[in-house]
Amino acid sequence: MRKFSPNNKYLKPFKNIYILILIVFVVWMIFFDSNSWFIHNELNNDIDDLETEKEYYKKEIEKDKKALKELSTEEGLEKFAREEYYMKRENEEIFIIEYEDSLKTKDNE
Repeated sequence: MRKFSPNNKYLKPFKNIYILILIVFVVWMIFFDSNSWFIHNELNNDIDDLETEKEYYKKEIEKDKKALKELSTEEGLEKFAREEYYMKRENEEIFIIEYEDSLKTKDNE
């Protein structure tokens, strides 16, 4: 069995004070510092999530702008009122046809 000896080849680099300071510094920066690698990694993930969310909202804004532009015309406003609120002109009748699979029942709610 081998005993601990001061001239062990694996422990020899750790006798240098600069290497010890470097090791302590690296461990401190990775685990304990307020700007540690773990916190930095977590913040980068949050930034990526926010960038994805930003792109989603940009697409939604473009869709809303297109819908607003469509509703700003008389024809678009009339189409919207007829489809969504079932409005009609005077002397006009509206028949709403609902298919059996589109009706809400207790089974498919």
